[in-house]
Amino acid sequence: MTVQQTQSDIAPLELLQLAGHPIRWRLLGELARSDRLVNELTDLVGETQNLVSYHLGKLRDARLISTRRSSADRRDAYYTIDLARIGGLLSAAGGALHPGLRLSAPSRDGAAPRAKMAKSKTKKKTKTSVLFLCTGNSARSQMAEAFANTWSTGHVEAYSAGSHPRTMHRNAVRVMRAEHGIDLSAQASKHMDVFAHQRFDWVISLCDRVREVCPQFRGHPNVVHWSIPNPAAGDDDDAATYPLFQQTAAELATRVGFLLAALNDRTTTRTTAKEKP
Repeated sequence: MTVQQTQSDIAPLELLQLAGHPIRWRLLGELARSDRLVNELTDLVGETQNLVSYHLGKLRDARLISTRRSSADRRDAYYTIDLARIGGLLSAAGGALHPGLRLSAPSRDGAAPRAKMAKSKTKKKTKTSVLFLCTGNSARSQMAEAFANTWSTGHVEAYSAGSHPRTMHRNAVRVMRAEHGIDLSAQASKHMDVFAHQRFDWVISLCDRVREVCPQFRGHPNVVHWSIPNPAAGDDDDAATYPLFQQTAAELATRVGFLLAALNDRTTTRTTAKEKP
């Protein structure tokens, strides 16, 4: 790394060397599927915790991943991958080798995944069902549900619920309407027991606490965790917490955008396989 370069300015060769290590590549792959605790990553890659922690430190120093203290147990920390940053760096690495190899990474607001899914709508035969869960079902899971239903152009059927439902938070309604053009004013919070007997393709927990009490749903859905802090935590008034709701909505927009891209890829792959003679 030159004197001018910083952790946010990784040289193409450095990125490839960093992510190309077999253990780090596997860690990135696991984190691309779900936020994880270090002991979960240790089990998944089959390596000692010291070695896994060492490689996680390398990835974190490069800001390819980050950590957040669990809201369920402050002694634990969840590791989260920054897919948008990695996409941009991989695109730059390809472009450094040849302009024709520069990739178009999905944007942080989900625009690229959204457009990609819309193009494949004629191939989609059935809807993918997704359930988003958080504690109160008053902000995070409602916003995620709205993004998925709005951006998937009918290909995803998203729902949301909570372990301890509360009234929809006014800031959730405000930020979604003002900054994303989505109206949540008619939404109502629901307990996750409402969906106890329903089958889902994906169940995504957005809250560390609800992850620990999430029931087993029928049909063996893909279970994913996104460790996202509660923007309404604490006793601050609406004006003080509004920036937190903006950050939460922006993170959910990015995550849902990448989720839709993954779902579209799975659908296209299945459709192509069926069309082969």
